[in-house]
Amino acid sequence: MTTHAVPTGSPLTVARTTRPRTLAAESTLVTTATGRRWLAVTRLATGFIFLWAFLDKTFGLGFSTPVERAWINGGTPAQGFLLSPGVKGPLAPFFQSLASPLVDVLFMAGMLGIGAAVMLGVGLRISAVAGSALMLLMYVAEWPFAAGTGSTNPLVDYHIIYALALIVVAVLAAGDTWGLGAWWKSLPLVQKFRWLA
Repeated sequence: MTTHAVPTGSPLTVARTTRPRTLAAESTLVTTATGRRWLAVTRLATGFIFLWAFLDKTFGLGFSTPVERAWINGGTPAQGFLLSPGVKGPLAPFFQSLASPLVDVLFMAGMLGIGAAVMLGVGLRISAVAGSALMLLMYVAEWPFAAGTGSTNPLVDYHIIYALALIVVAVLAAGDTWGLGAWWKSLPLVQKFRWLA
């Protein structure tokens, strides 16, 4: 007597589990061209926030960083923030203890990497996680929960909005419109390691 393996479950379930999964295209998640275009504008604007911060802190373009405090002139972008009066609250000693040249390099690499990836529309999942973590750390470092901290809202400020924008851009695969997202997701490495999408 021979036995045959019989798939359990409905044929639809069996077919779903054997078909290779593909990364979602933006057009399947956002069904109108207008929606995809506005999402692309949101992605580009959000990416530019991070890229601009990198450029201004590196070259001292005079907007938030004067030329004499530019990174290329020996400035310390992360240390400058971490040791500033802007860092408040019960976690201030912890954040001040992080101030070091290594943190300057990591901070600047993060700003450049997040900004470039989001603007190009590639690696949006990683960018959303890294950028949101960075924004949440800066949010807690500034401790907006008390009056007189400089924040106009104790719960939702620009750090939270930037983090949410990064998450929306990643979840909706916003790199496909006016970006390199579709090409990026077709790469064998990204197909194998889906978290790189």
